[in-house]
Amino acid sequence: MGVDWRRRDGSAFTAEESLEELGTLASSAGADVIDRQMQARERADSAYLIGAGKVDELAGLVRGFAIDVVIFDDELSPTQLRNLERKLEARVLDRTQLILDIFASRARTREGQLQVELAQLQYLLPRLTGRGTAMSRLGGGIGTRGPGETKLETDRRRIRTRLAHLERSIEAVRGTRGTQRRQRQSVPLQTVALVGYTNAGKSTLFNRLTGAGVVADARMFATLDPTVRTIVLPSRRKILLSDTVGFIRNLPTTLVKAFRATLEEVTEAALLLHVVDGASEAADVAMAHVQTVLEEIGAQGTRQLVVWNKADAPGFVAAPPGALRVSAMTGLGLDALLERIETELPGEALVKMRLRIPVSDGAAMNRVHEQARILSKELVDDRYEIVAEMTEAAAKGLEHYGLAL
Repeated sequence: MGVDWRRRDGSAFTAEESLEELGTLASSAGADVIDRQMQARERADSAYLIGAGKVDELAGLVRGFAIDVVIFDDELSPTQLRNLERKLEARVLDRTQLILDIFASRARTREGQLQVELAQLQYLLPRLTGRGTAMSRLGGGIGTRGPGETKLETDRRRIRTRLAHLERSIEAVRGTRGTQRRQRQSVPLQTVALVGYTNAGKSTLFNRLTGAGVVADARMFATLDPTVRTIVLPSRRKILLSDTVGFIRNLPTTLVKAFRATLEEVTEAALLLHVVDGASEAADVAMAHVQTVLEEIGAQGTRQLVVWNKADAPGFVAAPPGALRVSAMTGLGLDALLERIETELPGEALVKMRLRIPVSDGAAMNRVHEQARILSKELVDDRYEIVAEMTEAAAKGLEHYGLAL
């Protein structure tokens, strides 16, 4: 159920596009979408959000199609939620609850599960009063996973105690992740983080570049838990590539806060690869929403490289100036992407070296193969004459074998 607000404040998404996205979210959560309804309004009804006549119409649809759940595209107040459930005699969710439910079903690591439960409880705490039996339901169905198992009689004090425990646990995770990040930084390898609207193809691109085997499918938020892998650039320079959760319009504030430990991988990155679904008509709008989330987590100042993905898909539109045209599915444009990452990454400059390495010095040869891009190699007597390109740090370790060109 969507509402077309006649005084909509500057949202680039139309009401129809927003409702279409809600349907995709619902399908990703495992729902069979029976019908979509829209009502144009100037202001929200305090009792139902929508008009009473529309509520009666929905109630008829619920009875006629034996509908289990009605999902609203707008956030519902506790009073609206309670009134709608009584009137419709079905479970009622809003957009935020649906997204939280999807996150609950996708989280695989202990860290992700803690973050999702924290976000769910923070959202549900003010909605405990008057929810009837909805809070005590167990079992399957959209909106019943995670802390939905909490019984109605669970008082606010116990929930706040659980919230405090979750926050401490997540702070511990944050500390562990910070330690891991410091250990990585001591190596020193720069981190490049993938960001983008959900379902833009980030995980497919990540798998193509790293061979990591991260889950990648058409469902929204298929990837929640961050994954970091080493990749080698054309110059043989090693960097870390991080895959993160996809962003979405109106990403619940509770989720942004709960996933702070995960999103710090983005804030600490030297370069962001902003992956865009180039076959989507709403590509520009999706990019704008990603920028909004980056501002919320303090990463708006990080250098970005726009990657216009899905070049093999029908409906692909021309990439804007400065963006790279790629297909994560087929590998089109990935060589150019790696070259561009090399150029865009701040820090060490590349130098050319002419090296003379004895054939017997296997350790030095191995170092060249690992840390440099060999441009030419020739065996002269008992030495290899090599011209190679490498970072300044690698050059310092090999400088006694030759001279910079």
